[in-house]
Amino acid sequence: MASQLRQTGDVTETVRAVLADVLALKPAVAAGLAHDTPLFGALPELDSMAVAGLLTELEDRLHIIIDDDDVDGELFATFGSLVDFARAKVAA
Repeated sequence: MASQLRQTGDVTETVRAVLADVLALKPAVAAGLAHDTPLFGALPELDSMAVAGLLTELEDRLHIIIDDDDVDGELFATFGSLVDFARAKVAA
């Protein structure tokens, strides 16, 4: 269980780091991302061009594969929806 909790925290922090790095977010903005923080449409840095970079970086850092069919509007709705997606991919 502790290993699973550590993995969950690691995924959350990895997603936070990817958003910070790819979108060049200020550290305070990245640190303030909460589960219900809106992403797409709320962060001006997150546009359709940035989505491809985010997905590629998530694949690289989490060692997952994201299929085109996995990507929809809800994926980037909130920080939590993106983290939940990444956790599910890591666990698969």
